[in-house]
Amino acid sequence: MHGPAVTIPLAMLVVFGSAKLLAELFERLGQPAIVGEIIAGVLIGPGALGWIEPNAVLSALGDLGVMFLLFRVGMEVKPSELLSVGPLATLTACLGVGAPFFLGWGIMAMWGAKHLESIFVGAAMVATSVGITAQVLRAKGLIRDQSSQIILAAAVIDDVLGLIVLAIVSSVGRGHFNLLEILLTAAMASAFTLIVAVWGTKTVSSLVPRIERKLAVGEVEFNIALVLLFSLSVLAVYAGVAAITGAFLAGLALSDTVEGRVRDLTHGVTELLVPFFLAGIGLHLNLHVFANRSVLALSLIILAAAVLSKLVACGLAVAHLGWGMMFRVGTGMVPRGEVGMVVAQLGLSMGVIPNAIYAVVVFMAIATTVLAPPLISLAYRGVKHEIPVEDFQLG
Repeated sequence: MHGPAVTIPLAMLVVFGSAKLLAELFERLGQPAIVGEIIAGVLIGPGALGWIEPNAVLSALGDLGVMFLLFRVGMEVKPSELLSVGPLATLTACLGVGAPFFLGWGIMAMWGAKHLESIFVGAAMVATSVGITAQVLRAKGLIRDQSSQIILAAAVIDDVLGLIVLAIVSSVGRGHFNLLEILLTAAMASAFTLIVAVWGTKTVSSLVPRIERKLAVGEVEFNIALVLLFSLSVLAVYAGVAAITGAFLAGLALSDTVEGRVRDLTHGVTELLVPFFLAGIGLHLNLHVFANRSVLALSLIILAAAVLSKLVACGLAVAHLGWGMMFRVGTGMVPRGEVGMVVAQLGLSMGVIPNAIYAVVVFMAIATTVLAPPLISLAYRGVKHEIPVEDFQLG
């Protein structure tokens, strides 16, 4: 049995193996392992060595990876602590959406780009990829820090706001603007997020023990947790927000209920799948397009704008808490990751942005993702670390 029979396991071997190898190398060099895993995707992808092409299987594994990552992070967060920073997180999200959108739009307009092209680039710079920041903070045992709570809550609100921006931009791109449809989508997304965040934990704490007593096959509590994970992920998509937001809220709802065994099993699945998410981001970067000096120059300008807009705008939201808090929150909101690439892909498929601008947006998304971990490590230097939950030995 050759050919297609070995294609999937071979691709998984190359992606997983190279990601872990580069992660180990970067860790020994004193850099975040997550950067090595993203760089591994760049090296083995079509933009460099050409060993692996992005495909549906790897994309599905990556989607599952970031879902389990946010699910695990949600289980390590106390809902009461997250809700307590709600007003600050809302302000952080609003400033962190508005500043990059208008800055990106303005830069492209000054560059001479078409109106719709400029709007789409601005929209691609809006939403934070919380999976990257969450992975760094979790690995460092910093999830319970106040700044981390603000970042996580802001990223959830950011997702809802990003959805509204994308809906508006998509409507403009298609030539019709349906205000009622956009308002309904925004209302559904906001209601879903708020209801699960506020009442999810109490509901789950009441239901899970009852269901668990009636079941006996396999890892019952873990199976219930997975059903909740996938259910809320599906509902999140129907509500208009990303599946990873539903996954995070599922973990949040279970945070006061699940035992160490569930956390251990979740950790194992996450360790398997997250490298496909991280390396998958790198796979989409094609280095050849930057042979054009104009494209390279624009890419660097957009990258600088993407970093500074989040760093400054999100930092200003917590300015009263001091420079350290401003730097931590600002850097935590910097990575765009797969979110920016989704917007770019939509613009490309609608014929609104050309291939060169698509490459610029993808570069921005990946470069902010690579820059974020070392920036976060610098921002949190000296902050007291906690032991990640799965590192505790029970019994």
